[in-house]
Amino acid sequence: MKKSILQSTIATAAGVLLLTGCATPTTYVDPSGSRMVANVNQINIQDFANAADTMVNSLIDNLINQGKLQSGVPSEPALLAISRITNNTSRQFDTNLLVKKIRVALLRTGRVQTTTTMNLGGPEDPLAADQQKAKEFFEDKKHTRLPDYTLSGKIIQDRTPAGDINQSAFVFQLSLSSNAGIAVWEEEKTIVKQGSAAAIGF
Repeated sequence: MKKSILQSTIATAAGVLLLTGCATPTTYVDPSGSRMVANVNQINIQDFANAADTMVNSLIDNLINQGKLQSGVPSEPALLAISRITNNTSRQFDTNLLVKKIRVALLRTGRVQTTTTMNLGGPEDPLAADQQKAKEFFEDKKHTRLPDYTLSGKIIQDRTPAGDINQSAFVFQLSLSSNAGIAVWEEEKTIVKQGSAAAIGF
């Protein structure tokens, strides 16, 4: 009996050591560095960062720095609401991977704020929306400020196979519209990747 238990313990320990020896060690990498994993047929985190940087720089250079971004309330930043950002690629992902980076960068300029209570599909922050409604009810006043601008867009994928090589082009398109329904800024960023279907690169 003791021999059987000993053999079982040794076998279990050997199995654990074997699994540990075969496991790939996990390491941290710089998200802005060149060692990030890249896949041909999907958008990776560095692609979202690249597209967001392009969009933000274009918006700041062509609208904010030119003094063309107008606020409906004097001395306050312009108010932005997020409209529909459509994912027309073959993979599911949260479009906030792109939009949040843009929002953070715009907020840091001091010229733009984003509403979290008025967005397409419902409020981003339901509690803030409830507080806003309660304040309006108890004070018998309307405090809701309408957005000065809305951000909408689309992410499109175009796949082109050629022999053993697959190519995916991801096109990021964004539009900023005034509350008059006029597009005051638009930008497009294309990211193209090539490799085999199962390839993972850096």
